[in-house]
Amino acid sequence: MQVPPFSLSAQIETLGSELDAAVLEVVRSGQYIGGPAIGRFESAFAASLDVAHAVGCNSGTDALILGLRALGIGPGDEVITSSFSFFATAEAISAVGARPVFVDVDPTTYLMDLERVEAAITPATRALMPVHLFGRAVPMDRLCSLARRRGLRVIEDCAQASGARWDGRAVGTWGDVGCFSFFPTKNLGAAGDGGAVTCSDPELARSVRELAVHGMPRRYLHTRLGYNSRLDTVQAAVLNVKLPRLRQWLQQRRAVALRYLDALRDIPNLTLPDPGDSGHSWNQFVVRVRATPDLIDRLPSAGDAAGSIAARCRDWLQQQLRDAGINTIIYYPIPIHLQPAYSGLGLERGCLPVTELLTDEVLSLPMFPELTAEQQQAVCDSLRRILSDAMAGVRS
Repeated sequence: MQVPPFSLSAQIETLGSELDAAVLEVVRSGQYIGGPAIGRFESAFAASLDVAHAVGCNSGTDALILGLRALGIGPGDEVITSSFSFFATAEAISAVGARPVFVDVDPTTYLMDLERVEAAITPATRALMPVHLFGRAVPMDRLCSLARRRGLRVIEDCAQASGARWDGRAVGTWGDVGCFSFFPTKNLGAAGDGGAVTCSDPELARSVRELAVHGMPRRYLHTRLGYNSRLDTVQAAVLNVKLPRLRQWLQQRRAVALRYLDALRDIPNLTLPDPGDSGHSWNQFVVRVRATPDLIDRLPSAGDAAGSIAARCRDWLQQQLRDAGINTIIYYPIPIHLQPAYSGLGLERGCLPVTELLTDEVLSLPMFPELTAEQQQAVCDSLRRILSDAMAGVRS
């Protein structure tokens, strides 16, 4: 059996006629930029989060940039964030001329270590950018309390966390702005790129909206340099069909996660994700592969092999699973602070030890709402067989 890491086929089959009708309505309207589909989605998305304003934009990356710009973050400012994230988190900070400052993460939650956040604050710090990674929310009550005490802005990176909550309150509603991605693999995915900025301040929402259309408060009046970052109308039509199903899909994701947690809990070579509270939205299910002697002994002769022992064990397991028809993804093999694009920061391996260990060990198992019990059983059986054979000294 072949099991993909993610699939839209079942979702498309279920929603096909509604999606076709929604897209065709836009095509036939002749209004491909703006229009009622955009307004409907922005209003519905804001209501789903219980936040006053949602402004659609081109992508999750643009959402971060627009949020930073609207808050006045720019050259000379520092923004504290996580290096264990997709590159766009830091890229957006750099794009507005500010400097990303990376702090290490908690080894259990994979989220920003708030004690380290406070220690990293300097006179140049203007904002904190927590990343709700893999669908798990940062403890936002503590982070916002810290931000208020130190006079800092909060930009929430919610790219992987549509529908996630902390203490019963939706992510994207705690900070000054929330920044969402609707990339097709997200909990709420479009049929291409898309994003949104959420906030409670009407002036901030107005600023984001103007920046997204060339700094233009009214037609042909440009008060500052902005961007061409509108949410595409076709994407809004797709999202209008999908948004009412988000709650159900989150329930299905949580059911998949609980089955994994139960089925894999006694495999000694794996560290399972901490489930946290019920607010986890499970955009990914990420395990850590521990470099035990049994696995190290399975590795090919070192020779010129690149990477740490931990990474090589993880990569070996990924290949064994691939050979068994189980396809997985590594989020993320290189932390942001060690990417060549950030070599100018002068950060060296060892400065964020937890982050660096995680990038060597993490492996994302197949996770999507329609993952069948049979497919999930194949994943768990393959993992157990491969790792049991390794412990028994059986070479594949």
